[in-house]
Amino acid sequence: MKLAAPNPAPRMYLKDIDGKTIVIGKASGRRTLLCFFRDAACPFCNFRIYELTAKYGALQRLGLDVVAIFQSDVGAIRRFVAKQPRPFPVIADPRGLAYETYGIERSLWGKLKAIVTRIPTLLKGLRLVGLAGLNTNNVMPADFLIDTEGRIVETWYARDAGDHIPFERIELFVARDLIERSAAA
Repeated sequence: MKLAAPNPAPRMYLKDIDGKTIVIGKASGRRTLLCFFRDAACPFCNFRIYELTAKYGALQRLGLDVVAIFQSDVGAIRRFVAKQPRPFPVIADPRGLAYETYGIERSLWGKLKAIVTRIPTLLKGLRLVGLAGLNTNNVMPADFLIDTEGRIVETWYARDAGDHIPFERIELFVARDLIERSAAA
């Protein structure tokens, strides 16, 4: 079942690919962008990881953490996603338990729609993962903006395999929170 805002983010204790425990859904004093990706070889996902990596320094300075989850094992993530160092935690969830908790869906149609309608992104992503990117699962991506108290502020369930929350929405989330904090002070 899909989650909605405003609601508490389901509490999860996850291990990233380096063995560090990451807790989602508790008051941490930090805002979080929780990203559910497809599998480690997904060209759309790898291109988005590339974009997140490029923007992460600025987002982190504004007080936003990023957590990326893939429905793949650690070996596949190291082969594709983490062959370049990532400045944020990357989590392997091959059994899809976190996906189930957050109501992430599967769609063959969504996968095919992205292949047909997002050709430039597909080609950029295939440069990152090679032909393995043509053999991926049908999981749809989803993004969640979580506030400092562990509440979901916005959900973004993808309409196709290459659909992610726009960076403008992420920046608006951070800006709104900064304005509210400064007004309260």
